[in-house]
Amino acid sequence: MYLCLPDKYSKPMLQHLANNDTICALATPAGSGAIALIRLSGPESFSICDDLFKASKKGANVSEAEGYSILFGKIYDENVLLDESLLSVFRSPHSYTGEDSVEISCHGSIYIQQKLIELLVKKGARLAQAGEFTLRAFLNGKFDLSQAEAVADLIASNSSASHQLALDQMRGGFSNKIKSLRKELVDLASLIELELDFSEEDVEFADRTKFLLLLNDIQKEVQTLIDSFALGNVLKHGIPVAIIGKPNAGKSTLLNRILQEEKAIVSEIPGTTRDSIEDTISIEGFAFRFIDTAGLRSTSDKIENLGIERTYEKIKQSKIILYVCDMTLSTPADLQATLEDFKEHLEDKNKRFILVGNKIDELIEMPPFFNQYVDLETIFVSAKRNENINLILESLVQSVKNLDLSDNTIVSNARHLGALQKVSTAIGSIKEGIQQDLPTDLLAIDLRTALFYLGEITGEVTNNELLGNIFGKFCIGK
Repeated sequence: MYLCLPDKYSKPMLQHLANNDTICALATPAGSGAIALIRLSGPESFSICDDLFKASKKGANVSEAEGYSILFGKIYDENVLLDESLLSVFRSPHSYTGEDSVEISCHGSIYIQQKLIELLVKKGARLAQAGEFTLRAFLNGKFDLSQAEAVADLIASNSSASHQLALDQMRGGFSNKIKSLRKELVDLASLIELELDFSEEDVEFADRTKFLLLLNDIQKEVQTLIDSFALGNVLKHGIPVAIIGKPNAGKSTLLNRILQEEKAIVSEIPGTTRDSIEDTISIEGFAFRFIDTAGLRSTSDKIENLGIERTYEKIKQSKIILYVCDMTLSTPADLQATLEDFKEHLEDKNKRFILVGNKIDELIEMPPFFNQYVDLETIFVSAKRNENINLILESLVQSVKNLDLSDNTIVSNARHLGALQKVSTAIGSIKEGIQQDLPTDLLAIDLRTALFYLGEITGEVTNNELLGNIFGKFCIGK
């Protein structure tokens, strides 16, 4: 791993990397609760705890405790009792950070939390920066950079799918794929570099035909990873579902029924919704981000027109479109016009278009023309009476279940996507150079570029600015 550590760091979080100091932080959410957890990591962790902790078991102390052991006792500030606590002891290298570490489980009083952290600082620890525990784990080789980023994704996961995706990446599924690709390129690079060493001899160690075939295979694998980002991104952040239609079709009522709360204002006055309203819920382990939009119609109201413009933006961003129509007012001409207006979305294989016929509670019988004019999935509901809403939810879940989620090499991180795109571009340049019979030294430049960006994903190649950008987004205490 190539790690740049200049005298002056661009991020405050990295100012202490070269120091062999001990850090502490609250690891549980701020505020009072039954229990709070305070973490301590670094060479002085055990001695600091011995200065303030007295174990209930006679003769026991933190410095002599075995790893993965728990001590019960009292914490004192000088001679003043602060709390009764449990101390979990982790010895280097068998800890999260790879250093000697202690986790203090104390009572969740805000006063106790503050006093205990003040006490740790007074005894020689310093407050940890955001993500510094995970940063130390990365620097100590506990996992690579992409796995470290997956830790943050795991904490932020809000559905079974995003949780499983982060867990697979944290356990090295994605990293192993990248390392495998990088090894193949390293093998090729070694032959190219060998040719450079013997440039005066005019010898060729890398057979150009085999070289080109292997590059094709590698580029295909890289492109597969790039293509998987579309799926990984929506699984991570929630599948966007746009609820669209004409004013008073019942879009806001439908959103409220799906969310099971009065999220949107419902009114008989057309044009009530002038801006998009969004909320995310988990259905059978999958996160869906529902977007209620302004009604589609011609209007002279400038503010409403802005809302309609945003509606079309949301349609472009969405993976699933629920077009809500008022069954009491819909005619064959309306349906034909609707299908023509959204023809590009109906033909988009990356989008799913579902027609929702609303207000069936106001009908004596279903209009016979629907089956003649609508050749797409249609669900008839009464949002007002909460009828058949479950059919919409079942359809949405089934659309995700039909996707192949068994592959654990799904890209969900925008940084990884950018690096992979640069790798693909570099490999394309190498292939073009081979076909044009360019000199070996020019091929080597593009090959090194591809290796650099693959290494940047896992942290085999990195610098302090990159680390600052990544770990600065973590919560303090992780």
